[in-house]
Amino acid sequence: MLDFSVTFIITIINITVLYFILRKVLFKPVTKFMADRTKRVQDSIDQAESDKTKAQELLAQYEDKLKTAEAEAKIILKNAVENAEYKAQKIVDEGKQEAENTSASLRKQIDTERQAALAKFKLEAATLVVAASGKLAAKDFSGDDNKYYANMLIEELSAQKGSN
Repeated sequence: MLDFSVTFIITIINITVLYFILRKVLFKPVTKFMADRTKRVQDSIDQAESDKTKAQELLAQYEDKLKTAEAEAKIILKNAVENAEYKAQKIVDEGKQEAENTSASLRKQIDTERQAALAKFKLEAATLVVAASGKLAAKDFSGDDNKYYANMLIEELSAQKGSN
């Protein structure tokens, strides 16, 4: 039985020595490797979450900028439309004013020409009356002659008036 006890004790010593050797040589490096790997994985997860948070912040900023840009575009478009309407109204008003000025100028010109024609007519009528009076003064008139010369004078004046 002694053989069994010595072998048992030597086996226990071998297992204990082997345990400490493996622990020193194998378990500590494997544990350290696993801890390092766990740390790298955790760092990668943390970095991914950080990147995700940054991406969400950037997305929020871009959405805000997009809303701001849309609002600015609407304001610019509104201003452009208002400016175009103002310019169009200004052009229409200027056209109306120019038409009124032209119309007034033409009315003045027509009035001036009418007055000139009327003055010319009066002058010619006066000349005709003087000429007719001169012809009539040179003759001695009877009642029938008065009627005849008066009718001739009226026809002459009518003919003169119709030609002008």
